[in-house]
Amino acid sequence: MSLVAESSAAEPGTAGPQPWYKAIHGPVFWPSAVIIAGFVLFAVIAPDTANETITNVQTFIVEKVGWYYTIIVSLFVVFSLWVGLGHYGDIKLSPQDEEAEFGLGSWFAMLFAAGMGIGLVFWGVAEPLNHFANPKPSLGVDAESNAARFAGEGGVDATGGPVSNVDIAEQSMVQTFLHWGIHPWAIYVVVGLAVAYMVHRKGKSISIRWVLQPLLGDKVKGPIGDAVDIAAIVGTLFGVATSLGFGVTQVASGLSFLEIVDEPTDLLLVILIGAITLVAIVSVVTGVKRGIKYLSNTNMVIAALIMLFVLFTGPTLYLLRDFVENIGLYLQNLLQLSFDTTANEGPSGASWQGSWAMFYWGWWISWAPFVGVFIARISRGRTIREFVAGVLLVPTALSFLWFTVFGGSGIFRELFGGGGLVTLNEDGDPTVATEGSLFTVLDGLPGGTIVIGITIILIVLFFVTSSDSGSLVVDMLASGGDPEPPTWSRVFWASMEGLVAIALLLAGGLAALQMMAIVIALPFSVVMLAMCVSTLKELRQERAIMLRIQRRQQREEITEHVSQNLIEEGLVEPNGGDGSKATAKTSR
Repeated sequence: MSLVAESSAAEPGTAGPQPWYKAIHGPVFWPSAVIIAGFVLFAVIAPDTANETITNVQTFIVEKVGWYYTIIVSLFVVFSLWVGLGHYGDIKLSPQDEEAEFGLGSWFAMLFAAGMGIGLVFWGVAEPLNHFANPKPSLGVDAESNAARFAGEGGVDATGGPVSNVDIAEQSMVQTFLHWGIHPWAIYVVVGLAVAYMVHRKGKSISIRWVLQPLLGDKVKGPIGDAVDIAAIVGTLFGVATSLGFGVTQVASGLSFLEIVDEPTDLLLVILIGAITLVAIVSVVTGVKRGIKYLSNTNMVIAALIMLFVLFTGPTLYLLRDFVENIGLYLQNLLQLSFDTTANEGPSGASWQGSWAMFYWGWWISWAPFVGVFIARISRGRTIREFVAGVLLVPTALSFLWFTVFGGSGIFRELFGGGGLVTLNEDGDPTVATEGSLFTVLDGLPGGTIVIGITIILIVLFFVTSSDSGSLVVDMLASGGDPEPPTWSRVFWASMEGLVAIALLLAGGLAALQMMAIVIALPFSVVMLAMCVSTLKELRQERAIMLRIQRRQQREEITEHVSQNLIEEGLVEPNGGDGSKATAKTSR
């Protein structure tokens, strides 16, 4: 994903060349930098303590406010559908009644690019397979029965204790669809719509604070607005760093799979993050927007080709049937799953919730400013109804296809093939090599080794474009909404993204990445709730104005119509040549 097009709207008084230290908005830039740099130092100097601290905070959030994450994400879905399907849907995201800036096909492609990244490549096989190996506690599969499912050679048996493996496979895909379906995109609708309305409709600069102006008034120009932008910057940077951490662990796993390196080590991960971040910084310094756009389009083409390769060289008929079936099961279980907090499953339910649902809701919320700004920028001229329908439906459908092809291939191999993706660890519990499961699936297909190499390149390209775009969005927020932030600042934020990814990996690896996503999203979730209220207030006011104008026009049209009828019937005199109004005839 790359923010290759930028808004020209800016607040008055920000134009003109400035010294490097004045090109940023100090009250936002420096607190954000101190918070992030402080975390990096803490994690590097005392990784064990940092990991313990993150774990304690994450445990508190999951146990005490996990229900809050569940309900607000569902509320975001309701909000998105309400504004999209209701009478606000006719409002255009532009100052005038102008045509959409991008054609429908290009817009759909860029929407998919906004959601297509390292996360889908990393979790495409791994998530459904993890759910299949260790079912959700509510399914009632005890540890002994679960281990027995994988004790044989070459896949699993047809049944697995209280429920069949077929039922578990279906639940695995539905649960994955929940995490990557309309819920994350509803989160992006909340931020994207709020930003698009204030930027395109009201002419504000690209800054999160302005979306709260209808609610807070001029207070957004002071410390409250600064705090909002700081929360957005910290959340975005940690969200991007989480994705970068996932990506680099998968690259290391791929290199190990191809026997280019030995087992991945912390040193290797640090070297990879440093090298790829350096490439991203070069991209930032050169500022070749067309090059970044080209890389983003290349990402999409490569990802599509890999998906088609797996679809047509793998169990094609099974995957096509599974795709249709998965969508039906998702729609059937959507309401129940949306409010599922595993309340009756005890500690195991809370642990599962923190590892999966809470992690995803936190990750999406932390990514919301980044993706929201992007989809807001490309949606100028769209109606709110078009915006909501496009953002919710198109990326969701394509994500469902992606997970069916990759995750379905992994599950098919376990059910009907040679197995090998799920193994038993030293304690006899089923486990999945999360970072390497994609490569194992690809290796089982014709020409898989070549495709693995291409996939590693794809992950690196996603790393570069995500880092470049993320640093641009963060820099715009830290520069008071300037659409052309200084290059040195973009270099700084790109470097910080790499450092945070390194710090999180050293502080606890993938577990720390997941936990930090849950923690960092909490403050920005409050901002998002305020966004919903602020956006509804602004839309309601605009709707009221539109209704008054329509009523006035209707009255004028009715008056004109009635007057014309009276003139035709001879009951009033027509307008005089001097422009005087029609007058009623008097009897003589």
